[in-house]
Amino acid sequence: MADPDHPGDGRATDRTPAPRPPGTFKVGTIAGADVLVSSSWFIVAALIAVVIAPRVEQVEPGLGALKYVAGFAFAVVLYLSVLLHEASHAVMAQRYGYPISSITLHFLGGMTAIEAETTKPKQEFAIAVVGPLTSLAVGAAAFGLWFVVPDGLLRLAVEGLAAANLLVGVLNLVPGLPLDGGRVLKSAVWGATGDPHRGTIAAGWGGRVTAVLVLLWPLALEPLLGLQPELLDFLLAFVVGLFLWTGATAAMTSARVRRRLPNLVARDLARRALAVPEDLPLSEGVRRAQEAHAGSLLTVTSAGVPVGVVNEAALLATPEDRRPWVATSTVARTLEPGLRLSADLAGEELVRAIGQTPATEYLLVEDDGEVYGVLVTADVDHAFRHGRH
Repeated sequence: MADPDHPGDGRATDRTPAPRPPGTFKVGTIAGADVLVSSSWFIVAALIAVVIAPRVEQVEPGLGALKYVAGFAFAVVLYLSVLLHEASHAVMAQRYGYPISSITLHFLGGMTAIEAETTKPKQEFAIAVVGPLTSLAVGAAAFGLWFVVPDGLLRLAVEGLAAANLLVGVLNLVPGLPLDGGRVLKSAVWGATGDPHRGTIAAGWGGRVTAVLVLLWPLALEPLLGLQPELLDFLLAFVVGLFLWTGATAAMTSARVRRRLPNLVARDLARRALAVPEDLPLSEGVRRAQEAHAGSLLTVTSAGVPVGVVNEAALLATPEDRRPWVATSTVARTLEPGLRLSADLAGEELVRAIGQTPATEYLLVEDDGEVYGVLVTADVDHAFRHGRH
């Protein structure tokens, strides 16, 4: 029901599957995404079975222990409707070209892992709102079915399905992250201001306010409904409130981080690179770099093709008295495909490219393959932390 934000370009066709979260197991696939069930689901299913059992006994007396089996079966049916809610998110996201890695059913409902950030507010709105609308549609259909099914366990199941889905649909439209309604609010603020990060902050505050109201709900039971709150009411309010507060806070933190990412431009952070032969003594390579005021060294073949970038840490770890007898290539990392980056990379694309092939130095090239310079990870970290180059 809540869809966390996941960085990604949304267009990759050769993605490496994300490792399965601990405590989950796969039960199938929907729209190419793994359907995972968290071990915590069984705890909730057992609780549902216990809570429903007295009502089952009322409708079908004499079932004995089978009333708990019927309650567990209802929990399965209920979570199938939750799966339908999440599947609607997944299908809509894929319609816009965003990959889905998994759909997870857990004790608070479900989660669709979208491996991308939406690029337009209307996409954010459509992907978010389709889930609650699906739940409301299921609830309405079950409500209509209630009038035609015969009395008994089937009617009880349809009744519970209608009530649960209508409640889920309405609650998920509450304008606060990590609920779907929070993403709807984000899309509205984004559309009005042109700033997705401002939309996330607004929706995050909505989530925090909602969390506080949930925590206060047990205290409002008696004055509003005349009901005496029980320990379970406070426990559920705490769990749900904590979930909402944590999710909202995480989204706001992510938005603040992402707001600073556009300042990271590979071209602006590049160090001037000096190309030297692979077999050139390291001491001579360092001397030439200092003389040329270059911040990095590249090793090239006799034909001038770059094959390695000198690792600064390895260079500093080599004693000066040994450098005349060591080839520059011995402290250079071979230029694998992931170590060649476009000089035009910036923001999230730059961070994502670095994350795909972790290293300390990268070769920056122009569109025509010409060397532009060397990007050092430490320089990227410094620019991100201090907001300057």
